[in-house]
Amino acid sequence: MGFGSPIHWIVLLLVVVLLFGSGRVSSLMGDVAKGIKSFRKGMAEDDEAKPQSRIDTPRVVDAAPERDARPVSEDRP
Repeated sequence: MGFGSPIHWIVLLLVVVLLFGSGRVSSLMGDVAKGIKSFRKGMAEDDEAKPQSRIDTPRVVDAAPERDARPVSEDRP
């Protein structure tokens, strides 16, 4: 008999019901279901709210160096 046997699961379920009561277990399962629904709704809203593109305004890069810029010395500390 391993941990996955049906007898162990039934005994575990009975212990949980005895400790917490059937009303508390059912309300806990209702809260879990609400949390899952809220999570799914949030994930669906995130998919719809994605931005179309990040390339709305192109960046211009100047490849020409500045005239006043000094070269980096080779002997850095």
